[in-house]
Amino acid sequence: MVEVVLVDTDVFSFLMKGHTLASQYEKHIKGKKLALSFVTVGELLTWSKHKGWGPPKTAELERRIALTGVIPYDMALCQTYAELNAKLLQAGRKIGDNDLWIAATAIRHSIPLISHNRKHYDDIPDLVFISETPRILKTQMEIEDKNG
Repeated sequence: MVEVVLVDTDVFSFLMKGHTLASQYEKHIKGKKLALSFVTVGELLTWSKHKGWGPPKTAELERRIALTGVIPYDMALCQTYAELNAKLLQAGRKIGDNDLWIAATAIRHSIPLISHNRKHYDDIPDLVFISETPRILKTQMEIEDKNG
């Protein structure tokens, strides 16, 4: 059985464009089935429209999207989103809606999320998260403030 990984918008874009950062993520996707959240597809299509891509470039984007599995929403995903959002809000943490939907998709389907946006996804409960972005350590003052 092939392992499935959820690819965030940024990593999909790196791979599609042949960006220098794409090589950092190849080891995480090699031999795996790539999946996208329905939200990521919306973000990608928005970019193409906003940037005025012509028909050939848009068709190539749509072809690449079609090669991945696109995970739609369902009631269980909506419930996962709501539970995750409530937990984060109770902890005083607000995450952008699109990123929260993407994280909830990974959690709902028990698959790892691959993203270069560590600050958006770090420390989300129950999320298996893969990133090549270095972890930023909190300053000693922040740690002391938290510990009282």
